[in-house]
Amino acid sequence: LVLFFYGSNGKSNPVSMENKVEHQAKNQITYDIHLPSDLGMLYKVRLGLQSLENSIPQLSLRHFKMQNTSTLDTFSLTINKTLPLSLNGDRWIEFPVEWPLKEALSVVTYHLTVFSRNILSERNLVHMAACIYGTHGDTGDRSLLRSLQNVQQGENNESFLVIVDAVELGELDKVVLLISSKTDCKLDIKKLHLKEAEKEHPIYVFEVNEAFSVDANKSEIQREIPVSFVIRGDKQKNDIDNNLHEEGSQARNLTEYTIKVYTGDKRGAGTDANVHIILFGNEDKSEVFRLSQSLEHQDPFERGKVDTFKIKTKKIGILRSIEIGHDGKGFASGWFLEKVEITDASRNAVYCFNCNR
Repeated sequence: LVLFFYGSNGKSNPVSMENKVEHQAKNQITYDIHLPSDLGMLYKVRLGLQSLENSIPQLSLRHFKMQNTSTLDTFSLTINKTLPLSLNGDRWIEFPVEWPLKEALSVVTYHLTVFSRNILSERNLVHMAACIYGTHGDTGDRSLLRSLQNVQQGENNESFLVIVDAVELGELDKVVLLISSKTDCKLDIKKLHLKEAEKEHPIYVFEVNEAFSVDANKSEIQREIPVSFVIRGDKQKNDIDNNLHEEGSQARNLTEYTIKVYTGDKRGAGTDANVHIILFGNEDKSEVFRLSQSLEHQDPFERGKVDTFKIKTKKIGILRSIEIGHDGKGFASGWFLEKVEITDASRNAVYCFNCNR
């Protein structure tokens, strides 16, 4: 049995219950645990069975009680669940910590849909897990191949649904994939879709588009996938569109961004088409900007060149993603974009969006 504690200032190392028994009575074990003082106010606990083996004994959890020995503040929760939660199912339980006079988060069911080409045929030999990160912490490593739902298979495409229960994560940020195998194989993963089960939107899209060569004799592959873009609902999009057309925004409410666009250094990389960009933040999105007035070059987006643009837009919060593209005008309009760097001077932050396509 392993526990993780999440506080306002970070997350604890795994706390293993092995050899930690201090007091034991019938059906009840008490542990003394010393957590780092800089963890801050605890808001979440995750506990589970940390083992890669398929055959592990069941553990019935009835009640959880935690007391701060300094303040005597006490948190108590009736669990009444058995790990694993189902046959070959999830081995972790998360719950929010409710302290006196403190507002607690809630538990959310997340739907993670994996789009791939050949995982289902290899799933009995492969171990694949994902850790989902948001502004309120992470889910820890959750197995993706133990209990699949809504399995769909075509000739070259397949998808399956994984259900993850976790304390609400806030704005989703990234997914870290962990892949290992008992035999050498290649796993072709296209993308991940992630949303709350109770809501149609937003849907967080994580583009992977990678064939992973898994070596049975080497350590597991770990890959960090940042959120590519977010699909908003119609109401949200309409609200944003209405806001975009409001006039008379005062200058003090505008944020200036410096945008550096790197065109790749290979044959045919440049373009004469009209390039546009949209910035997406955690609070809103910008209007569409046409990138035409480069600070360096009269003819922007030429092979191997860097073009800088300055734009001002309303406050959109912390920059999360961008949409960039062109209208295809002109002869040989194809464009190889290496990356985009955006500086938000108001937050003293630089964001890098790699494209390489």
